[in-house]
Amino acid sequence: QVQLVESGGGLVQPGGSLRLSCAASGFTFRTCTMRWYRQAPGKERELVATISSGGGSTNYADSVTGRFTISRDNAKNIVYLQMNSLKPEDTAIYYCRADRFLSYWGQGTQVTVSS
Repeated sequence: QVQLVESGGGLVQPGGSLRLSCAASGFTFRTCTMRWYRQAPGKERELVATISSGGGSTNYADSVTGRFTISRDNAKNIVYLQMNSLKPEDTAIYYCRADRFLSYWGQGTQVTVSS
């Protein structure tokens, strides 16, 4: 069955870095646009980063541009989110999503930025 499993979250100090991974199975990963979203407590889920199926095109929310990098490995069926210069306002549950004809969500991984 379709699965998206995020990992790599945790507690990090402001200014630190984390790399999130999202491992996909059960569908044709290489044909899907992949996205990372996040949802902070009491806030709506927001789009953080997008990468095209081949990896040649990326887009970012203004709030993370220059700090976050989305990438993918179609041979391994994994999409990554490298997060640098983390801020307390980056604290949220981070979700990956696969999009083509349907959309599939992962279960999320918690990122907490705090001293």
